Amino acid sequence: MRRRKSRELALKMLYQLETNNSKPELALENYCKVFPYQQDIIDYASSLIDGVKTNCEAIDNFIKNACEHWKINRIALVDKNILRIGIYEMLFSEDIPPKVAIDEAIELAKKYGNEDSGNFTNGVMDRIFKDHYKENLHDNAQRT
Repeated sequence: MRRRKSRELALKMLYQLETNNSKPELALENYCKVFPYQQDIIDYASSLIDGVKTNCEAIDNFIKNACEHWKINRIALVDKNILRIGIYEMLFSEDIPPKVAIDEAIELAKKYGNEDSGNFTNGVMDRIFKDHYKENLHDNAQRT
């Protein structure tokens, strides 16, 4: 539950950063002055924000490849940032199992997106999961 609160906080900050280009640390600090959170929630949210920002180009490429007939700039900002958090946790974070990352992204989409966001997020995350892990299985098989 605490990590879910961190994901929600990270989503709010990523959305804010995309709409007004403020510095991530400053945006998070200012937000938490008004809406206080416990430090462990802030710390994990901060790590998610940093991870998404650091890997944004790669993450967005995963989204583009999974959405063959849908341009990334047409995806709602909330949905796009939910996908970014989920993909970051699924592919770049070692302590979150991929299925948990997918489930958490879907829950965020149901809560913060529109009526289609949960299904959209599920489809994109599932496609990336299958493509990524199929590719890794193929690479590992070729090495042996």
